[in-house]
Amino acid sequence: MVCNRCVMTVEDILNRAGIAYNKVQLGEVYTASPLTEAQKALLSEKLEAVGFKLIDDRVSSIIERLKQLVIKRARNEVNEEEARLKLSNYLTTHLHNEYTYLSNLFSSVEGRTIENYFIEQRIEYVKELLIYDEMSLSEIALELNYSSTAHLSAQFKKVTGLTPSYYKEVGAERRKGLDAV
Repeated sequence: MVCNRCVMTVEDILNRAGIAYNKVQLGEVYTASPLTEAQKALLSEKLEAVGFKLIDDRVSSIIERLKQLVIKRARNEVNEEEARLKLSNYLTTHLHNEYTYLSNLFSSVEGRTIENYFIEQRIEYVKELLIYDEMSLSEIALELNYSSTAHLSAQFKKVTGLTPSYYKEVGAERRKGLDAV
């Protein structure tokens, strides 16, 4: 789950399935009691029908939490102190695991590095901001803590194959949903 609409969708699925829960937040559901195998199967089927996956093992849980943290950091939805941390320190602080372990785990499951995933998430957010056309490229670079507008432009072109100004012209048809990144 990557947005509040996702949370509402999962809550609706749980309510329709008659599964009592205490709390639903991005990527996590706290059920009122342990689920039976039949409830797990039903929930898994209903979640998959809307593009979600039931994750109930430790590794998948860590990967999902890591992705949520990377997205939050890529979109600069963190406080100033967290924004100043290196990505590796930010993740180890929140996940209470060594970065080497997290990096190896993520790469083995996702087939790419955490850093590449982070850059892809940042660029998707830059695309969104460019399409909204409320900020200049230099304001976007400042907002997302890029060292310069030139660095942002170079990274954008490397990932998308387009300059930010050309992307702005071709627009939304080239955007991906967060869950597709």
